[in-house]
Amino acid sequence: MKGLMSAETPPEITDSHCHLDFPDFDGQLPHVIEQANAAGVTRMVTICTKLRLEPQVRAIAEAHEPVYYAAGTHPMSAADEPMTSVDVLVALADHPKFVGIGETGLDYHYTADSKTTQQESLRIHIEAARKTKLPLIIHARDADEDMARILTEEHNSGPYTCVMHCFSSGAALAEAALDLGFYLSMSGIAAFPKSQALRDIFARAPVDRILVETDAPYLAPPPFRGKRNEPAYTAHTAKVGADIFGLDYPDFATQTQRNFDRLFWKAAA
Repeated sequence: MKGLMSAETPPEITDSHCHLDFPDFDGQLPHVIEQANAAGVTRMVTICTKLRLEPQVRAIAEAHEPVYYAAGTHPMSAADEPMTSVDVLVALADHPKFVGIGETGLDYHYTADSKTTQQESLRIHIEAARKTKLPLIIHARDADEDMARILTEEHNSGPYTCVMHCFSSGAALAEAALDLGFYLSMSGIAAFPKSQALRDIFARAPVDRILVETDAPYLAPPPFRGKRNEPAYTAHTAKVGADIFGLDYPDFATQTQRNFDRLFWKAAA
């Protein structure tokens, strides 16, 4: 039946964006990863948001076979952290489990005063993605116009690949990203009852450009909203995704796996 999955063999999916180094998971990672596997979530990409913490995030990926990692400077931290360089980011990409550049991006919701610094940091990350051929991981909030402009300007200067992580922006930014060949990632926000406008944006996107994620420990989908999110809950968001695209859950899961493998080629099964 549509939207349901076998309890014995759940379809495999990937949590393309989580934060397993956050204190919410202290001392619990083996159990969290076990729970994820039981739900069919056989791979996770844990994201480093401050480059000084990269060694700790890398250690999690090294210690747990299903976990890969990416690193960058989160836009909300751009003014407080040292400005990185293309060379620093490129060097990180030598690690076999380092699979993406970021998260980076623009966030004008609380930190609009640092927009110039955020834009400089974003362009550095884009150049690193271009050089390494690894996907850029974008965080965008209340900055749609500048986000679309910079991504387009930079793509015109030289192609790169990208995912709009936890996409919850407007239709114009979605269209701009998709026109550049980029991907949209669906988080628990897409499963919230009041997110119909966002679901409509996803429904207009090509299904071969969709990823799923948790952004754990944040944004748990129903029925866990308000609680700590974790990679296992990717399955709940993916079931909503299947409904959005009118697919059986196993078919949607398989499609998102193909999409993930195409974009995050270093983590391809």
